[in-house]
Amino acid sequence: MDLFSFGEQSEPRARLLADRMRPETLDEYIGQEHIVGQGKLLRRAIEGDVVSSILLFGPPGCGKTTLAHIISKQTKGDFVRLNAVDATVKDVREVIEQAETNKSMYGRKTTLFLDEVHRFNSARQDALLPSVERGTITFIGATTENPFHSVNGALLSRSTLFRLEPLTREHSLLAMRRALSDKGRGLGFMKLAIEEEALAHIASMANGDIRRALTALELAAVTTPSELDGTVRVTLEVAEESIRQPSIQADESTQYDILSAFHKSVRGSSDAALFWFLYAVEKLGMDPMVFLRRLTVACSEDIGLANPQAMVQAVSAMEAYHRIGWPEAKYIVAQAILFAVESPKSNAIAVTIGKMMASFDALKSAEVPMHLRDGHYSGSKQLGHVGYQYPHDFPGHYVDQNYFPDKLSSPVFYEATEQGMEDKIRQNQLKRRANRKKK
Repeated sequence: MDLFSFGEQSEPRARLLADRMRPETLDEYIGQEHIVGQGKLLRRAIEGDVVSSILLFGPPGCGKTTLAHIISKQTKGDFVRLNAVDATVKDVREVIEQAETNKSMYGRKTTLFLDEVHRFNSARQDALLPSVERGTITFIGATTENPFHSVNGALLSRSTLFRLEPLTREHSLLAMRRALSDKGRGLGFMKLAIEEEALAHIASMANGDIRRALTALELAAVTTPSELDGTVRVTLEVAEESIRQPSIQADESTQYDILSAFHKSVRGSSDAALFWFLYAVEKLGMDPMVFLRRLTVACSEDIGLANPQAMVQAVSAMEAYHRIGWPEAKYIVAQAILFAVESPKSNAIAVTIGKMMASFDALKSAEVPMHLRDGHYSGSKQLGHVGYQYPHDFPGHYVDQNYFPDKLSSPVFYEATEQGMEDKIRQNQLKRRANRKKK
């Protein structure tokens, strides 16, 4: 069964141009030369009909489904396509049962293409594992989301991952020129005169999505009245009417990536940090609170006591956002971001936590020393809960005594840096350590 062939027997020109021009062979395929170029692994596997289980990962419109379509044309076995949006565990099991029959009775292999595999929950992905392991089916999954976030580790480890890159304006231009010259499947049967500016505009607005470019080209061609000699003239104005600026959508993986870019930019670039924040909120519709929470974390993880006021700015911006709302709060949030980026940096808090967590594994358990235990009850002295020295009774409100479990020998976890206000803490630490050595 090859579900890609559905509808291909109908009148060719009744189908959309993008469907008619879908590449049938690797030679017609546009882009992704790094995985299907001459001599590349995936190309050799497809041409030899020995494709193993694979995962195709890339943005919308980059050619994942088209590549699966080419594989379906190349294979001598059965090819089944399911979409994870509406496929159920029952659907998967039916495919597996038929595949087992084909393999045992006819020696025929089955390839299952699962589009949008990230929409499959863990239970439905698990249903595939035994048949993939036994080789009952060859699994091909396509996803726009990071597979390390959205695909079960077991299924991912049994598949070869191929990352498809976004297509470019030049790729869209190539696809449109092919469609204009193809008399059988494309628009070559029409007497078209298309301005170069019109093609360039469509290619730019399609943003690497070939299907969108071809759809706009077809719309411009079939809706434009012909001249007396039958010529259909597509101008820049017509092209502008045929394709509009796309609304940008961000899947979960993209949102994680942008949030990561934001946090990393807080460590080194005011312009970049503000850019990623406003781009995410204004263009992608992401929640400002996601960035405010990350900013608050960064103010401790990456700035800390080098400038404690950064945390005050971040929390104040969060409060302002709750009280004022968007878009007015963008100025206050931007101020907090810029204040954080331009602050002196210190990761001493993060380093300290890391050291401490490592010590827990080595320590196993921690007994509270007698002098630190609760002594606010009758009989505590009889139990030996004595010896605590009250720091405020000593000069500088400090006294050198053990505050750790007896198993730990005066460890140093927090080491202040020379950055900003933290340098004062560092000087105080050095002074105390010097006095300790004199004793």
